[in-house]
Amino acid sequence: MKKLEMQLLDLLQEDCRLPLEKLAVMLGATTAEVAETIDSLEKQRVILRYAPTINWDKTDRERVEAMIQVSVTPQRDAGFDEVAKRIYRFEEVKSVYLMSGGYDLLVLVEGRTLKECALFVSSKLSTLEMVTGTATSFILKRYKEEGVVFEEGKTDNRLVITP
Repeated sequence: MKKLEMQLLDLLQEDCRLPLEKLAVMLGATTAEVAETIDSLEKQRVILRYAPTINWDKTDRERVEAMIQVSVTPQRDAGFDEVAKRIYRFEEVKSVYLMSGGYDLLVLVEGRTLKECALFVSSKLSTLEMVTGTATSFILKRYKEEGVVFEEGKTDNRLVITP
């Protein structure tokens, strides 16, 4: 991958709303070069989408997220890919990762309620013939995501007084 492409990806990951003109200045390239590079990266499916990081706790939207550690039996001639494909097709599933360690897949699930997420695990995920075990953890609070800190700590600027 070219240096321009890597630098452009870093800038877009930091802020995908930067205008082409500003990106061009930051990269020492022309606006046309930046536009062509972005177009090429989109066609290669390196850039898949542009999305903001949202602090849902500051909205009225009710949502529950769970991270599920899934142990599976890999499929003959397909490995973990077919299992992951079967799992990521569920509407509730937001992300699926192949992991090293004590379990095989990490599945991020979202629902409106705790019960909805639990029902997904018990009625859809655990019933798949290749799933041998699950361990579910519910996300209680986000502190940092995609490099963005959700709530900066408030500093106490008062002087310390000791008796």
